[in-house]
Amino acid sequence: QVQLAESGGGLVQPGGSLRLSCAASGLALGYYTIGWFRQAPGKEREGVSCISKSGVPSYAGSLKGRFTISRDNAKNTVYLQMNSLKPEDTATYYCAATTTGWGIMAHYYDIWGQGTQVTVSS
Repeated sequence: QVQLAESGGGLVQPGGSLRLSCAASGLALGYYTIGWFRQAPGKEREGVSCISKSGVPSYAGSLKGRFTISRDNAKNTVYLQMNSLKPEDTATYYCAATTTGWGIMAHYYDIWGQGTQVTVSS
């Protein structure tokens, strides 16, 4: 069964950091571009970052410098390091996989995880 599982979310104070993980089962992530997306209550899903099969990253412009995406194909896992978190980063974060697209547009992706909640609050 093909599955992506996010983990690492939680409650953090403004200015804090979290590292999200996206672990795959039933597929080898090394063959996929992996994206991170987020959706806050009442808002549309937005692209956060993606990383190509060869490890080239891309970020939403507003997040570049605070978020870092990386992959460890040996562990079949992709990570999203989030620093200097702000209350507006509060959302459910999803990872997704595609073999046919590149970028942080959700329609490129056809395998999705269930999401992990990130709450930034004092």
